[in-house]
Amino acid sequence: MRKYLGVLAGVVVFCVMSWAQAPTEAPAPAQTPAPTTEQAPAPAPTTAPATEQAPAPTQVAEAVEIPPPAHKPPPPPRPYPIVELFAGGSYAKAGLFNSGYWAGLPGWDVSLGLNMARWLGFVVEGGQYYGTSKISKNSSQWPFQSCPDFCPTGTTTFKVTTREYNFLFGLQFARRKYERWTPFGELLYGHQGTRGEASGNGATETKVGTGRALVAGGGADFKINPRFALRFKADYFQTGTRFPAVNQIPSVRKKQDNIRFSIGIVIRNVHKKKRTLEDETQLAP
Repeated sequence: MRKYLGVLAGVVVFCVMSWAQAPTEAPAPAQTPAPTTEQAPAPAPTTAPATEQAPAPTQVAEAVEIPPPAHKPPPPPRPYPIVELFAGGSYAKAGLFNSGYWAGLPGWDVSLGLNMARWLGFVVEGGQYYGTSKISKNSSQWPFQSCPDFCPTGTTTFKVTTREYNFLFGLQFARRKYERWTPFGELLYGHQGTRGEASGNGATETKVGTGRALVAGGGADFKINPRFALRFKADYFQTGTRFPAVNQIPSVRKKQDNIRFSIGIVIRNVHKKKRTLEDETQLAP
């Protein structure tokens, strides 16, 4: 009997131990699906943004298909410079006192040209010549009075320190057909003045006269580069000077026929091409 009771008690103890362990193992299966239920919604946000971002490729495609705004092409550069500045040396063969002698007078010449067309320009010019002229002492040479006061002995002429200035304006005609050379002609008119001073034997006499001036001539420019050129020109230079009356010589205007030669540098304005969006795009890496 005790043997059966002991077996029964062992079975009861085993069942109690099995029942006591069942609650600890039961939550394990319950906790295993828990991450699945918590992680299950995770794919939902991935699917939801996908449906929201779906139109994005359509918007990008539409933006690419829109053509860029058309840019107005820049105007072509002018085939001629607008402004030309000339400065150089000059030499004149002039008989400014109508004495029958021509004097060689060095000087300078400056002009500013504004081109209104490919072949036509407006020019403003100024210059000066200085040196020594000769006048015969055998007669009363205009505009100086009788010679005895200052004439040297032993010579047939006396010297006059001479200065001449002029301020002119007019037109210049150019033929811009060649790459290196640009021939041109010019016609100018304006004002001039002449000053002469004779001295000797302790006496000095000064005469000042003014009048008109006319220049007709031409030359050529040799292109050094787009900005600089070398100019050569020769002109007929006519002056009409009125000196004050001297003794029996009335104050009248007399014409003087002169010639002059000039050489110098021409500075031109350069038309720079405007940078466009296409130029910036080509330069970008």
